Amino acid sequence: MATGWARDGAVQEQIDSNVEDAVARTRSRMPRGESRTHCDECGEPIPEARRKAIAGVKLCVGCQREGEADGPEISAYNRRGSKDSQLR
Repeated sequence: MATGWARDGAVQEQIDSNVEDAVARTRSRMPRGESRTHCDECGEPIPEARRKAIAGVKLCVGCQREGEADGPEISAYNRRGSKDSQLR
């Protein structure tokens, strides 16, 4: 049930849009290509199991963890939302 000026189903469309954007953003950050044998950051060897599990891996687990901790903040603001949802 939509409220205000929004049509029926608009809220679910916004939710679906946010999920699709998050999936696209995550897929764009996934490594591609051939995996490295040594970490690009620290030079430590990358275990073969990690190289097989993640195609195109370039970082060891430790460096990957540090990079994700410093990653970009994701805004919960729905830029595709209807005018009604932005006025609240």
